[in-house]
Amino acid sequence: MVDLHRQFLEVKEEVFEMMDQILESSQYVLGPKVREFEKRIAEYTGAADAIGVASGTDALHLSVEALGIGEGDEVITTPFTFFATVEAILYTGARPVFIDIEPETFNIDPDKIEEGITPRTKALIPVHLFGHPSDMERIMDIASLHSLFVIEDAAQAFGASIKGRKVGSFGTTGCFSFYPSKNLGAYGDGGMITLREGNLSEMVRSLRNHGSKGSYIHDSVGFNSRLDEIQAGVLLVKLKRLEEFNRKRRERAAAYSSLLTGYVQCPSEREEFINVYNQYTIISTKRDLIQRRLREEGISSVIYYPKPLHLQQALSFLGHREGDFPTAEKVSREVLSLPMYPELEEQVIEKIAETVKAAIS
Repeated sequence: MVDLHRQFLEVKEEVFEMMDQILESSQYVLGPKVREFEKRIAEYTGAADAIGVASGTDALHLSVEALGIGEGDEVITTPFTFFATVEAILYTGARPVFIDIEPETFNIDPDKIEEGITPRTKALIPVHLFGHPSDMERIMDIASLHSLFVIEDAAQAFGASIKGRKVGSFGTTGCFSFYPSKNLGAYGDGGMITLREGNLSEMVRSLRNHGSKGSYIHDSVGFNSRLDEIQAGVLLVKLKRLEEFNRKRRERAAAYSSLLTGYVQCPSEREEFINVYNQYTIISTKRDLIQRRLREEGISSVIYYPKPLHLQQALSFLGHREGDFPTAEKVSREVLSLPMYPELEEQVIEKIAETVKAAIS
């Protein structure tokens, strides 16, 4: 699905140079590279502040914690996303409330959000799934009307934008993952919280470091969730190339779509929305047949996601059943993600597309 080694070869010399700097400094936790990376991310996204944490999951969790959301509260989100989105809600004792998705973008449907709002609702977590931004202007209008926090799950969408404004700058917080396969990927785990306003900065920085503001003084019970110096160094090297990487992803997505349109449902892109294609995900009623043929040809593909969250055994206590969110359920039966990375070669895309078309002919 991705070729991380090819990208490593492109940045190898700069990464080794960065590692030498960090090893010589002997500063490995919350050092100058982390601070520099946080500054660069704030500038890039247009956020008031950016705070490095240990993973994208922690970015979501600490956001919910910092906003004081907990037992008895509800948080609205999508049932069609990675499990971490809902874990972050449950960790605090709050209850997830699901809203069905749009069939074109796979993102939460703004037309249905208000159906899920109750007096217990405290926040919304839209997910910019597969790299396409959720409709943040409409979501922020709804949040403002009902005095709700908004936590953007931008784990799959670093660099995506709406009308030139980067995701992660709309909500109360934005949450990013630097898992190796992401658009901006580390050589291990890592995450970032961006803040629209700086008033939460002190709280988030304390929570990521055992509830301490320094000198072993603890005002709250926090967590051990710090982006380490080595990962920050790697990410600083790769951040310089992010726009190029995302441009190449978009070019490869366009190549796929030119070959596959009319055979399967290709990813959509709304006007003035920039999709950064963390995944290139098609829809077909013949999904399983396509995947089998790809496997026979030695081509990778992945189903993101085969079962929506409301039907997962781990969440059975929420009381949902099949039919509650029909669009998410239908999509889960038909989606298939094809290989996507900046270095993907044109002839490989052509072979994949020909295999997909042959499978359904």
